[in-house]
Amino acid sequence: MYISSESLIVILFVGLVAGWLAGKVVRGAGFGIIGDIVIGIVGAFIASWLFPRLGFHIGGGIVAEIIYSAIGAIILLLIVRLVRGGGRF
Repeated sequence: MYISSESLIVILFVGLVAGWLAGKVVRGAGFGIIGDIVIGIVGAFIASWLFPRLGFHIGGGIVAEIIYSAIGAIILLLIVRLVRGGGRF
């Protein structure tokens, strides 16, 4: 698999924005640039696995990818909060 430098920049940008949005929604603050990117990219993987199984589709384009990734990242952060926080939101 070959990823061009432009594709890598788009992936990092989407991950950064999605992770930042998820951090704002769940915790009220971001996790730093690296943390936001990692959370956003993992959220994108969660969303790409979960949403087709649920029949959920909102469209194409970069805005849709940011929304998908942010929702996946929010799900990730809620699961982490449940595991680490003893079941409290």
